[in-house]
Amino acid sequence: GIRLAPKEKLEVPVLFRPTEMKIYQAVVVINVMRRYGETWPYKVTAGSNTDRNVTVAENGETEGILWIYPINGTPEAPQQKPVVIRCQARQRLEQRVELLLIGVSPGAPALPGAGNSATVDTGESSNTPEVRDGSCATLEFLYELQYQSDEIRSQLESWVGMELVEKEWDTESRIVTVIFNVVFAPSKPMRNEATVAIQCTAGGLWKFPLVFIATEPEVDDVINIEAVGLNKESIVGFKLTSQTR
Repeated sequence: GIRLAPKEKLEVPVLFRPTEMKIYQAVVVINVMRRYGETWPYKVTAGSNTDRNVTVAENGETEGILWIYPINGTPEAPQQKPVVIRCQARQRLEQRVELLLIGVSPGAPALPGAGNSATVDTGESSNTPEVRDGSCATLEFLYELQYQSDEIRSQLESWVGMELVEKEWDTESRIVTVIFNVVFAPSKPMRNEATVAIQCTAGGLWKFPLVFIATEPEVDDVINIEAVGLNKESIVGFKLTSQTR
């Protein structure tokens, strides 16, 4: 065992090196015992949770104290190249974005999650999009659009809409193709980045950077001022009308 002096810290290194895109689960158990086999000055009662908190000697006294730490490991795919979505300010762009989820493992146990979800059902359900080479598993994905700051979030949330519209599953290559319908309607020129994070409930996390670029809008009108002569003023009147209330 490891001997600790009073008030000394114990560091427990954890190495995670996944080989598949699935959820890995482990438990770290730390059992602290007194030196020379002495017991702790604590009497275990009948109502104590002895299975989880302590180990008990034959005489009923506390022999060791347990700390139990569950560990869930979710592998993350390497960083992908950014997808650029470009639109002129005060216009509306609707674009389909195709993303590849490589290394999906359908046989792993699923964990519950929250957020936007989409299911790739490889059974015979007619309510789901067509799936290629389906297996017996049901793959569910959770996705969300992540922002680098609250300021970027407040700007992009009102300009960007995203919906998962199609999924295709190829068992041979273990690639799931997901297609999003992205709506981008900026009101002024800007350039900001966001990340769409996709997590499979069977395990695996994929992140795809998105770059939103709004270019300069078209001019509203051209004002022509005709000169009446040298050193003389020319005046043109025009009105500005707001399109919103």
